[in-house]
Amino acid sequence: MRALLVDHCAPSGLCLGETADPEPAPNQALIRVAATSLNFGEVSHAVSQAPDNAVLGWDAAGVVERAATDGSGPAAGTPVLTLGESGGWAEFRAVDTGMLGIAPVGTDLGALSTLPVAGTSALRALRRIGSLSGKRVLITGSTGGVGRYAVQLAHLGDAHVIASTGEPDAHGNDLRALGADEVIPGPEHTGALVDAVVDCVGGPQLVQAFEKLAPHGTLIAVGDVTLQPVHFPPGAFLGNDGRHGRSITTFHLQDGPLPGPDLTWLADRIAASDLTPQISWRGDWNQADEAIAALMARRLHGKAVLDITP
Repeated sequence: MRALLVDHCAPSGLCLGETADPEPAPNQALIRVAATSLNFGEVSHAVSQAPDNAVLGWDAAGVVERAATDGSGPAAGTPVLTLGESGGWAEFRAVDTGMLGIAPVGTDLGALSTLPVAGTSALRALRRIGSLSGKRVLITGSTGGVGRYAVQLAHLGDAHVIASTGEPDAHGNDLRALGADEVIPGPEHTGALVDAVVDCVGGPQLVQAFEKLAPHGTLIAVGDVTLQPVHFPPGAFLGNDGRHGRSITTFHLQDGPLPGPDLTWLADRIAASDLTPQISWRGDWNQADEAIAALMARRLHGKAVLDITP
């Protein structure tokens, strides 16, 4: 089969080539991949750390080519979206049936490919907050893949959504269309305290966001794109001003139940137009170098999708 293979001599670190087809285990379905979406973390870090000829890729959507032989999972011909640690950048992917979601027939597979990491991260981070209704929820890095889904899902949960972005004038209308009630240039501009934070940035913004937490508020640290040290000032964790019980919790996407049901639920929201994938770049996987360059240069606000052509 064809795949995007790690090639450290290539400008992007990847090249199209041939590799062996995957051999599914009994609890795995074989998926014919139609589209994959790129994540900043995998193209900025995973590629550089992988050996030549490895097949990476966390997100992929396609159709079941061969059902799992143990009887679990969907039948051949079913459209699915899949999550895994590798294997998404190829014509075929072997996937544990608990790591795939079933999609309504006719749903755009490119749109579905944006959900596994970004959509599921946003959904599971917001669940840490509990009921969202009426709560003030701050989302940092709101123009990224996770951030945009977090804005939409928090809005669907009836939260008061505050979207933080470094370019509010450029992205304010777009974020409000997704469900943001306020768009601000940074956590320090929230005004009133917030009940929860989904932080997709890390570094100094994490500290600033924590300072804006109301009593018993929670900050979920989802991402760290700055790779800058986090320095809290003296007294930051004291509750002498009455703000007792504030907390910071770390996050890992696969901490908890297998994501299959979440992926199915998210696919249904895409099919019903309750969520929009916010694809900012889409093209054939022959153009992967172009997409990766745009992603690495921070020129994309949203998701980059590669269509996997036979």
